[in-house]
Amino acid sequence: MNWDEYNKLFHKLQLNLVAFQPLLQCDQEVLRLVNAAITEEREACAKYFDDSDYMMYRSEVAKAIRARGQA
Repeated sequence: MNWDEYNKLFHKLQLNLVAFQPLLQCDQEVLRLVNAAITEEREACAKYFDDSDYMMYRSEVAKAIRARGQA
């Protein structure tokens, strides 16, 4: 995830509302940011395989990547 993607996600999750609080007072928000970033990265990886033409089992790989978020 690059800086622009992180910044958009930060504002999308409205973490700017707690940005100046001590970390221990906003741990749920930080956890939400981390989990959202993981989800977005996982989906980007799965989409890469969905869109790939050169891999024989691309849909199975994409499903496996997405399923890691369900466990």
